[in-house]
Order: sequence, then structure tokens, then C-alpha cells
Amino acid sequence: MLIDKAAEALRTQRQLELRYETFSRHVEVHAIGYSRTGRAILRAWVRSGRRGELKGWKLLDLSEALDAEVSEAASIAPRRGYRRSDPGIERIVWEL
Repeated sequence: MLIDKAAEALRTQRQLELRYETFSRHVEVHAIGYSRTGRAILRAWVRSGRRGELKGWKLLDLSEALDAEVSEAASIAPRRGYRRSDPGIERIVWEL
């Protein structure tokens, strides 16, 4: 399950690589949980992604990714601007 990979990345302080159909995204996981509709989501700092995509904060829906892997690259979370108890996540399961 992708949520388990995200939790492993958070716990081990590693980056998470999310793989989509046409690109990959490397993120630093800060909080993981569920949306109001029950979808697994995470608050992450995006380090790299689609061409032209800005780095920074995103709320990501894990159901949109095809696969995930915990990277060997270290996460430098928490990033500036991180706030616990993220209001964008209905039910938080793990957070920094």
C-alpha cells in the first residue's frame, strides 16, 4: 500500500518517490491521513516533479500515484512553514 510507504519515509526521514503514469515526484512527507471522502492523502514538500512544477508545499492524493518507493535520499523535514494538525487533512494518522 502506498500509505505504508509514505509512513516508512516519514518514520525513517527519507524522501518518497511517487510514480505516476508519465512522471515521478520526489517529496518530503510531513503528514499522512485521510480526506473527508476517505482518500489517503499527504502533506509534502515537493523537491522535484513534472517539468515546470514549482517546488514547495502540496497536498497529494495517493490514489493518483501508481507506485511509491522510499528513497535513499534524506529528507530535511520539517520544512519552514510546516504546521502540525494540518486542516487540509480530515483524519491525520502520522505527522512530524
